[in-house]
Amino acid sequence: MIRFEPRVESDALWTAASFAMAIAAGLAASAILLASTGADVLQVFSALLQGAVGSPKAVATTLVKATPIILTGLATVIAFRAQLWSIGQEGQVFAGAMGGYLGAQVLAGLPPLLFFPGVLAFGMAAGIALGWLAAVLKNRFGVNEIISTVMLNYLVVYLLSWLLQGGPWGESGGTISYHQSPMLPNEAFLPGMFGSSRLHAGVLLPFLAAAICALVMSRTPLGYEIRGLGYNPEALRHKGVNINRTVTIIMLASGALAALAGAIELFGVAHRLRADNLIGLGYAGIIVGMIGGLRPLGTVFAGLFFGGLASGAVYMRVLGDVPAALVPAMQGITLFFFLCAGVVARYRIVRVAVQ
Repeated sequence: MIRFEPRVESDALWTAASFAMAIAAGLAASAILLASTGADVLQVFSALLQGAVGSPKAVATTLVKATPIILTGLATVIAFRAQLWSIGQEGQVFAGAMGGYLGAQVLAGLPPLLFFPGVLAFGMAAGIALGWLAAVLKNRFGVNEIISTVMLNYLVVYLLSWLLQGGPWGESGGTISYHQSPMLPNEAFLPGMFGSSRLHAGVLLPFLAAAICALVMSRTPLGYEIRGLGYNPEALRHKGVNINRTVTIIMLASGALAALAGAIELFGVAHRLRADNLIGLGYAGIIVGMIGGLRPLGTVFAGLFFGGLASGAVYMRVLGDVPAALVPAMQGITLFFFLCAGVVARYRIVRVAVQ
């Protein structure tokens, strides 16, 4: 007889095996779904692989797609490891783009070495402000962070809607008002790398951020406080840690990372302020952070995987002749198995003798 018991400590080999099985199961289920529509399964998967990593252009697209969801995933890791259930990453992405756009207006004319760090700092400051507000509501008034961050998401999205539709940042042409800002000047575009206009320099920042997060979480007193707050906040309080201060720092850091994703999307991809290219990045980051086991390295791998899915989706629709609705269905199937793998990785199989 066997039974499942929770693991006291994670097993890297078992975790890797769990996620490998999840990928295999997701591909098998997706293959069955594709076969039921009459599609050529091998051709579809070949198109997916080609669109994700089949050429330098495809790899560049995968990295660009993965960049914002890795950053929002890291924002999730920092908060959730402390059992602060912040759902504000979506609004913070929007705030980061808005702050960056404001920064572009204020810092216009500066040399690139000052302009780009400046506008990214403006974006991160907007996310920090939202994180600070959620922390104040929790620490001072006892407002649950789920409620406060979700409500702040709506406020930020509606503020952007007003700014672009009839507000000071909207683009107008003749008598028509468009739901977007004017295009940024070319000098405000993040510089490309390796001669590619698609692969912008912002793709390096998620990997740098992940390394810093891993170092902080494992090697610093703040990392100890984050883990302690997640395991046993009362024990942490008895050790003399100021819980309110720790909560505030965590919310500020989480907001800054999510906002950085929005600013990078603005200056590296969209080059104008629009809502449609930002929608869903924050919520996708929550999923990626969970799939990554709330660990920086796992979040990077999960983000790259889903970036590859997003990049390969276009090739699947064109080369594989797959209906557009099947692409998100396959992504949902894969997500389901990844979430199951996350649960399985936290348990071990124990053989029990029958009495």
